[in-house]
Amino acid sequence: MKRVATIALLGALLCSPLAFAQTTTQGAGQDMKDAAKDTGSATKKTAGKVKNKTKHTTNKAAHKTEQGSQKVENKTTP
Repeated sequence: MKRVATIALLGALLCSPLAFAQTTTQGAGQDMKDAAKDTGSATKKTAGKVKNKTKHTTNKAAHKTEQGSQKVENKTTP
């Protein structure tokens, strides 16, 4: 257990300077561009999922409506 904790700590110490060096080399403008791209990607993904779910729900409602109309038609036929 102590060995695992030591390895994890060593890994964190070795990786943190690399992560810090990468974030300091790009400017605030590039950070904003990256954030905008990420937001755009998330929006497209969400819109696609909403479109699919809406389509699914609409088709299911139409199917249930058709079932209901068939029941009424069967009851009203002489």
